Amino acid sequence: MPYSVSPIGFVRSCFKEKFAIPRQPQLAPAARGVLELLAPFDNGDAVQGLEQVSHVWLLFLFHQALEDKPRLKVRPPRLGGNQSVGVFSTRATHRPNGIGQSVVKLDKVEAGKLWLSGIDLLDGTPVLDIKPYVPYADNVATAYNRIADSAPLLIKVTWQDQALAQAHSHGQRLDEPLVELIDQCLAQDPRPAYQQPGPERRYGARFWDVDVHWHYPRSDTICVLEIVPAD
Repeated sequence: MPYSVSPIGFVRSCFKEKFAIPRQPQLAPAARGVLELLAPFDNGDAVQGLEQVSHVWLLFLFHQALEDKPRLKVRPPRLGGNQSVGVFSTRATHRPNGIGQSVVKLDKVEAGKLWLSGIDLLDGTPVLDIKPYVPYADNVATAYNRIADSAPLLIKVTWQDQALAQAHSHGQRLDEPLVELIDQCLAQDPRPAYQQPGPERRYGARFWDVDVHWHYPRSDTICVLEIVPAD
């Protein structure tokens, strides 16, 4: 029997492009956004009671990774990007129906808006459903995952003085923890695992309305070079 789903809202996120988004939620607590609900869910009735909840599950669409032909195997970054495993053993964005899920912190509840942090969602992400996180049921003490058995190792993040001053200035203008956001996201080392760039290669990503540029002076260190307004 045919079926269809429709978004209940869209996320307005600090992440304006896919590169440098943490590969799991909660890895960057300073990553914030707002879920703006659509009618008829925007009048307050649908979120009544959520003020008693600290975290929620979001079911959403990977709207920039939708594919006509399903993939049976993928190459997850956690395995270096070179080893293939079955799609259902990973959280890769290339899903049969393009559906993702993330548990995020619920900071504030308003009629028609949920203020979130610890997100890993791209700006404009369509959300299909919201479910409260239930600690006694969702936290399984005996659970294991041998593909991803621990949090990824963090890389050292350093700053040029000018870049740090620019980040503080833009953070104050945005009223957002921009320095912490950049630190937390870059510490996840967003480059593909197979890349070993020299110090001359520059990388960049957009957070909120600024572009962040960095390089790798050593393979185990990122240096933030500058923070400039996005074009």
